[in-house]
This record gives sequence, structure tokens and C-alpha cells, in this order.
Amino acid sequence: QVQLVESGGGSVQTGGSLRLSCVASEGTFSTHDIGWFRQAPGKEREFVAAFRRNNRITYYADSVKDRFTIATDRATNTLSLQMNDLKPEDTAVYYCGARRASVLNTIKIPSYYDVWGQGTQVTVSS
Repeated sequence: QVQLVESGGGSVQTGGSLRLSCVASEGTFSTHDIGWFRQAPGKEREFVAAFRRNNRITYYADSVKDRFTIATDRATNTLSLQMNDLKPEDTAVYYCGARRASVLNTIKIPSYYDVWGQGTQVTVSS
């Protein structure tokens, strides 16, 4: 059973940076796609970035491209999300998700992920 534990959220001002971490069960990166999603109050959970295990390529939402960077560290089983130039619209609870299926055209869809972490709050003030 895969387990995911996020950390690193907090409050920053516009233009600031935060780094989120998701520690996964050992071996997860070899058997699952893994990614970051976020959910703002009153909104649906949306895709942020993901690492696809089949081709080892990372994917980003257009809204975070060039500002956020996802990385995997197999030695520590950690998926990180470096967030720079943060904006108030980035405010949300950020979740780490993993899935066994690795179909490219569904990598951005939350309902195709099997396992979720507990989430970590990110708040960006103007």
C-alpha cells in the first residue's frame, strides 16, 4: 500500500518562494506516476505537475510553467515541488497523488489517481 506524506506549506507574500516535499513509500517511483495537485476553497482539485514513470518526463499546468519545478529523489523517495514567483491565485491546499496506470492523456485528471496525501496549505498574500 503506497503512502504519501506532504510537508513544506506555509504563508508567503507575492513573489516569494516555497518548496513542498512528498515522501512516498519505497519503490513508488518505479510503480506509479506521481504528481502535485491543488484545491482552492470552493473549487475542484486541479493539476499542477506530474512525473510519468514510463518515459520519465515531467508535465506542468500552463499556469505554473516556468515558475514551478517538480523533481524526484529516488534515494529518499521524495517528490519535491519548488514554487517561485508565487501569486495570490496559487493559494490552495496542495496534494501529492500517485497512480499505477500510466496513460498519458489522463495524467492531469485527479480522478485517475489512486492514492493521496493529507495535503499542505499554501497561502500567498498580496
